[in-house]
Amino acid sequence: MANYNKVILMGNLTADPDVRTTPKGTQVTELRLAINRFVSGDNNGDRREETTFVDVTCWGRTAEIAAQYLTKGRPVFLEGRLQYDTWDDKATGQKRSKLRVVAENLQLMGSPRDGGGNGAPQQQRNYGNQNGGYNRQQNNNYDQQSSGYSQPRQNNPAPPAEEFDDDIPF
Repeated sequence: MANYNKVILMGNLTADPDVRTTPKGTQVTELRLAINRFVSGDNNGDRREETTFVDVTCWGRTAEIAAQYLTKGRPVFLEGRLQYDTWDDKATGQKRSKLRVVAENLQLMGSPRDGGGNGAPQQQRNYGNQNGGYNRQQNNNYDQQSSGYSQPRQNNPAPPAEEFDDDIPF
């Protein structure tokens, strides 16, 4: 069975993006995403909010777009892959590790003026990094024409028209 590494997240930025450039000139942007969910509490039916914080790294064009348009509190929808990083802590000499998301596509939610305060997608822009910071061959039978996901539109039916008993001559 083939392995599959895909993550789809939607949350709010906890801080402004941290932008760096590699020695070869590739832009890297670090984001921290807060993702909220409600879970049922004890037997009394109370619900409580649970927040998960996720570190996200963007490379190349996706990093440039994130640095240009994202700010603290802004809601963002992204897809990417999990990456497990390990390193030696210079202060303690211990081996450290961290699980992070490498963003390959991102979609801005809300408008820049409102900061996405209510979380409602008033304006959406879809940006994708074609290579995800590395060269990758895709050799599957899936349709690859769309580079990102978009939120389905909600069909709100129009309110019923008032009925008139009058005859209108036309």
